[in-house]
Amino acid sequence: MVRIAVVEKEKCQPEKCGDLCLKKCPVNRMEIECIVKRDNKAFVIEPACIGCGICVKVCPFDAIHIINMPEELNQQPIHRYYENGFALYSLPTPIFGKVVGIIGKNGIGKSTAIKILAGVLKPNFGKIAQKVNYTRIKHEGTDIVEYKKEKAIDEKNLSKAISNTTSTTTYYDDLIRYFKGTEAQKFFEKVKAGEIKISYKPQAVDLIAKSVHGKVADLLKKVDETGDKNKFIEICEKLDLLHVMDNEVSTLSGGELQRVAIAATVLKKANLYLFDEPTSFLDIKQRIRVSKFIRELATPETAVIVIEHDLVILDYMTDFVHIMYGQEACYGVVSQIKSAREGINTYLAGYMREENIRFREKEIKFTVRAVEKFKEEFELTSWHNLTKQFNVFQLKANAGKISRNSIIGVLGENGIGKTTFVKILAGVDAPNSGEVTQKVTVSYKPQYIDVAPNSNAIVQEILFEAVEKYPNQLINPLHIKPLLDKKLGELSGGELQRVAIAHALSKKADLYLLDEPSAYLDVEQRLIIAKVIRDVMEERNTAAIIVDHDLVFLDYLSKRLFVFDGKPAISGEVSGPYLMEEGMNKFLKMLEITLRRDQESFRPRINKLNSVLDREQKDAGKYYYG
Repeated sequence: MVRIAVVEKEKCQPEKCGDLCLKKCPVNRMEIECIVKRDNKAFVIEPACIGCGICVKVCPFDAIHIINMPEELNQQPIHRYYENGFALYSLPTPIFGKVVGIIGKNGIGKSTAIKILAGVLKPNFGKIAQKVNYTRIKHEGTDIVEYKKEKAIDEKNLSKAISNTTSTTTYYDDLIRYFKGTEAQKFFEKVKAGEIKISYKPQAVDLIAKSVHGKVADLLKKVDETGDKNKFIEICEKLDLLHVMDNEVSTLSGGELQRVAIAATVLKKANLYLFDEPTSFLDIKQRIRVSKFIRELATPETAVIVIEHDLVILDYMTDFVHIMYGQEACYGVVSQIKSAREGINTYLAGYMREENIRFREKEIKFTVRAVEKFKEEFELTSWHNLTKQFNVFQLKANAGKISRNSIIGVLGENGIGKTTFVKILAGVDAPNSGEVTQKVTVSYKPQYIDVAPNSNAIVQEILFEAVEKYPNQLINPLHIKPLLDKKLGELSGGELQRVAIAHALSKKADLYLLDEPSAYLDVEQRLIIAKVIRDVMEERNTAAIIVDHDLVFLDYLSKRLFVFDGKPAISGEVSGPYLMEEGMNKFLKMLEITLRRDQESFRPRINKLNSVLDREQKDAGKYYYG
């Protein structure tokens, strides 16, 4: 059996626990080194570990993981970041003429995998440059095995040793040997021969504004390798960038930065395009637009690989899918390739039949809800003839009301007034005319969560009330316990999002306003968040308004819908709240797309444009589940 040990260094705090893992380890108590201290952190000598799991149970910070790997993984990893660190097994396979998607939860190596494909990260095949090597010695006539220190690498040369683990000359040869007899072998042989050129869009597009200065046009012209002015204009037009060409990169919104990054990737001459989360920061209209654009890139001479968390968009954009499974921050495995429909349904089921691997205890289920009829409910708040003016932009909200025990989704393009409307209801902004009739207590989670990188505020201090009152409703399902001792400035985007949601929901309020709560979260986290919100609203008999762009998330969560129409940055008008069917029909008609339910999983799927089903639903006026 293959066993790996992972120690999350940022969680390990020996000064607070008194080295419990070292003291309780049965191998250590036999005076054989198994868990030692290295750089004042716990370190597990993997060959000496017997897999008892005692160190895992006694660690108060959940820093140690001892993992018995599936028998199918009796092979070396493609990459391991450091000793006792995260391990990645296998890689996704590009297919020319097709778009291949990668689906999986955060922290299991999706970005690592495509960085290796892109040549940004050099794989080490698990051959870590060790500070200390251990030699296995079995004492004759006994069952005692000891591991003696053999050789130490000088501290100053450690980073150099690690970086030189795999030399440039053998990099592709090692990959070719690793994937011998597979399609991946042929791919890496072509890369080595220079027949394949790769262009890669990273996940963190927000860093562009911090590192690049100048106008958008100058940036894109600098990276343009097409040599074709018409092609340049065509790409910028398809990505809706022509109106921002003279803007400074530093002034762009998240959605504009995302589309600029996609354009910069495609303007390079390549026959493999890699996109890491290309639809984050985009509204649903832009997501559809970008999905069509990415699909068009796949030709017999060109392959595309994309990481995406929006299930509707992933299904719409891809032909095939790799599932990535494993344990967050510990290891990740790339599955065999599957058709997009089969792969997404398998991911939701949590069980891969061909590999005989269950990677999630429970299936993620979508249910077909009965068409809801309007019924009189207890009114919580209402408004009449609201307007808000910002220079050239104007927002209108004619009339509407919110009832108790209701969850209302908000759909519309970016820059059309969704956040402004939420802020007016929250009392953060005042309308220029009209009024909100009933004063209600509001808990508001903003779209952008501003935390200084050097913030010393501790999560436990921020979530004190949630920890005390709602451990089972918020802390446990949102997996916040491991974050409690962290500083806010140290949290990732997804971790910060979960903390902000827990903070908003822990407050006592009549109305909860959550602006883009699915941002930075993976598929599983999004659906967990949806269930948490739904349970809180039912338990407290209150209401929530959810602004988001993920149709699966809103379809799974919402009972009603607000629909925004207008022209971004010029005017916006909100109507509703509608019953789900009426609201979705109105919104999907604006997008000119139709939805159907998958016959196996019942998840939402976008019909292929002008397909028989698409035409039938449009003719019947049933854009939403005809």
